Amino acid sequence: MKKILYTALAAAMLFSSCGNKTQQEEAAIEVTPIMEKALNDNTSKFYANFPAFPAQQSKLPIGVFDSGTGGLTVLEVLLNADMIDNISGKEGGDGVPDFAGEAFTYLADRANMPYGNYAAENKQDFFRELVVKDALFLLDNKYWTGPADKERAGVKQPCKILVIACNTATAWGLQDISNLLKLSGTGVKVIGVINAGVNALYNKLETAKIQDSVAVGVLATVGTIASNAYERTIMEIGQQNGYANYIKVVNHPCAGFAEAVDQEKDFVNVTLTEPREGYRGPKLGTGSEDIKESLLSIYNFDYTDGAVLREKANGNYTSFQLNSAANYARFHLVTLLEKHKASGAQIPLKHVILGCTHYPFLLDTLNAAIEELRNYRDKDGKLVYEGLIHPDFEFIDPAVFTALECYQTLRADENLALNTTEGAFEGYISVPASGLPAECLDQDGNLSYNFKYGREHATEDVTTVFVPFSRNYLDEQTLGRIEAMLPLSYNKIKQVIE
Repeated sequence: MKKILYTALAAAMLFSSCGNKTQQEEAAIEVTPIMEKALNDNTSKFYANFPAFPAQQSKLPIGVFDSGTGGLTVLEVLLNADMIDNISGKEGGDGVPDFAGEAFTYLADRANMPYGNYAAENKQDFFRELVVKDALFLLDNKYWTGPADKERAGVKQPCKILVIACNTATAWGLQDISNLLKLSGTGVKVIGVINAGVNALYNKLETAKIQDSVAVGVLATVGTIASNAYERTIMEIGQQNGYANYIKVVNHPCAGFAEAVDQEKDFVNVTLTEPREGYRGPKLGTGSEDIKESLLSIYNFDYTDGAVLREKANGNYTSFQLNSAANYARFHLVTLLEKHKASGAQIPLKHVILGCTHYPFLLDTLNAAIEELRNYRDKDGKLVYEGLIHPDFEFIDPAVFTALECYQTLRADENLALNTTEGAFEGYISVPASGLPAECLDQDGNLSYNFKYGREHATEDVTTVFVPFSRNYLDEQTLGRIEAMLPLSYNKIKQVIE
């Protein structure tokens, strides 16, 4: 992964999410059933004893959560960031990490992923509740020591700020968590990655002094795209800050991309050599979200080592299944560009926002693919995407601006640790609760698809529990990917699993 440069922070201040605060505060606060339980029902399993929350919070950890390991890309930036002079608080690094001395708690809600499918299965209310439960765990001072625990027996520290390192969770749950925290009286704040991604976009446009119309792509999960959160936020922040230039937003829901990064077996199964039943990734077809046989040369898939599982009969494909994260990346990028081309708009694509924290793991693949597409010629020698990719095209990872907003919020609240001693790290991952009926689980012991997306909200059911990171739940392939791409995060994880 290419090193991220921390530049032009002054413009970030101009485009901060604070512009929405007055409007939000004036709106009536919706109290959902899970919020009501957390705030007022001390008989509920989800009651949060907020009056007992620590008044002194500076030494408490920063809580970061995601549906899986993708949010570690945000944690890595938090661990590595040196954007601010820690003494003065002014722009400019000082050789000391901005979050030096901070403790971190990371939560991977892996048992309940993919998050992007809840909207597709019309389970938005359940998903909103699920995201609030993630927040409640980070705010709590107890955890499950193992899946067989009936009660949370382990003791941990609650978190002083929450970072939603997941675009889908931000899109559907940020407002609920923000409302809950306002009513909790704890003073804890929550940061989401969508505003950060949009702030990064406008920062780059301002820095480049872009005056012509540009197109902006958004690669995100099905759930994030369904929420319309990115397009709405792009327009809102642009209007608030007088950005008059025309911006065409090209959205694309990346079915299976995040799941492929996390090696979910319905989407990627490296043990297989031929197509299987139960594959849920993109398939050959003629729809806008399908793999098109006419575009196979443009996708430029890797076919080695089972990266594509395919069968032919009479010269025609009868099955074609993507089986590597890199091939998912290539397919979705080409599909986004094809949508832009089909619109007829002769506007260059200046940026693509990586609207899922899993996608930066494939940044090198995406950068290579965009250069291939820029230079791709048809059989007649014509540049297929001529004029549709800006000469200074760049992908946007929202993680940097998420870190910036987190730092600014902690400093404004006087909640920075202000310590150079390395802070503690704890990692938790969700697993199916012990005692679930066999029909609720698949052959690997994970929640079955039908059970996962068939659950109802507003119940007292505990179907998953959060347990400490261990090698029982983080396979060697996942750990190897983290070690190669996110060394600081890996070192933290290594300390707690060995």
